[in-house]
Amino acid sequence: MYDFANSGYTTVVVTAVFNAYFVAVVAGRAPWATLAWTATLAVSYALIVVTAPLVGAWADARAAKKKLLALTTAGCVLFTALLWLSGPGSLALAVICVIASNFFFGTGENLIAAFLPELATSRAMGRVSGWGWSLGYLGGLLALGLCLAWISQAQARGRSTAEAVPETMLITAALFVLASLPTFLFLRERAQPRAAAEGILHTAWSRLATTLHQARLFRDLERFLVCTLFYQAGIAAVITLAAIYAQEAMRFSTQETLVLILVVNLTAAVGAFCFGYVQDRIGHVCAIALTLCGWIAMVVLAWLAEGAALFWLAANIAGLCMGASQSAGRALVGMLAPPSRLAEFFGLWGFAVKLASIFGPLTYGLANWLSGGDHRMAMLITGSYFVVGLALVARVNVARGRRAALRSERAEKIIAAAARPGPA
Repeated sequence: MYDFANSGYTTVVVTAVFNAYFVAVVAGRAPWATLAWTATLAVSYALIVVTAPLVGAWADARAAKKKLLALTTAGCVLFTALLWLSGPGSLALAVICVIASNFFFGTGENLIAAFLPELATSRAMGRVSGWGWSLGYLGGLLALGLCLAWISQAQARGRSTAEAVPETMLITAALFVLASLPTFLFLRERAQPRAAAEGILHTAWSRLATTLHQARLFRDLERFLVCTLFYQAGIAAVITLAAIYAQEAMRFSTQETLVLILVVNLTAAVGAFCFGYVQDRIGHVCAIALTLCGWIAMVVLAWLAEGAALFWLAANIAGLCMGASQSAGRALVGMLAPPSRLAEFFGLWGFAVKLASIFGPLTYGLANWLSGGDHRMAMLITGSYFVVGLALVARVNVARGRRAALRSERAEKIIAAAARPGPA
């Protein structure tokens, strides 16, 4: 349900509604408007990159995943609602609110992912993750549908789109609050505190330093995080720039583009749900490799497409692969992370994903600029990230990585037991 709750934010604010409003109205279609939007997102992702491992280590040491999740949810909701105040001439306000809301969203995304291994056995982790991702896309679909309905009604009453879009930020924030309530009412924090309150900061930093220092003990996790960095860069570019590609390369109208986004969200929900069962059967590495082949096929089809039919096929392949690849990646991290350090390792996963979210879209933008506005060439160049990811995922051995995680867990318990004072 939390995946359902928070997906409305990315769909409405980052992908489909507020991004266009930011460029057209807030920044007044200035030559630097698109750059200002991408730079704003890059700053928020950079903040997440810096803080994610520390937040994860803190959450593990204090068994505070749920408390921190409540904090990040409140932050994202608050700053999303404040976007209601944005309009012409409010660039600074919009930039601050987008940076803050996206930072809280991304941090909360890492925290909720860390609950996954507590909610599912290793054999069921793929399908449980798939349930979450599929519900997430349905949540995004609902949020986008409500916002588009509001805008359409506003236009029918004679109001402009520019007047109605800020009000959709309140709808998005309210939906986030309501849909996340089951999480905070029913989800239990099963972990136990592992450090005294006064030493938590030192403990968090020391655990993070230990994780980085012992990276050689988690070689398969390390390899997968590098793989994640590449293929998530490609996914981030597709998510961020699909609407632009549809309009600029395929000459879709705004209405056609929004319909495309709605349908792709539905396809992604189906892909995430169904593929969760597939990955539990064929294995997480094979599942990710299969989706990366799908991504490569999507890029080639989009590059070749001259008419709408082939591009619609490419877009729906992207939808199927989008939910499946991200769900499988989250489940694989759960397999390779020591059980007592889940938030910490999911923080490292978030580090890789958010770093990819910075340089993936920037690669597309740079390729587009250097090629003189050739979106097809930019798409093809960005698609190379999926090829690299496919080569890297083949080197990940899940069984070996799982043994390393459990071996580390046992060693930590032995050390902790030896450090406890004996009876007087």
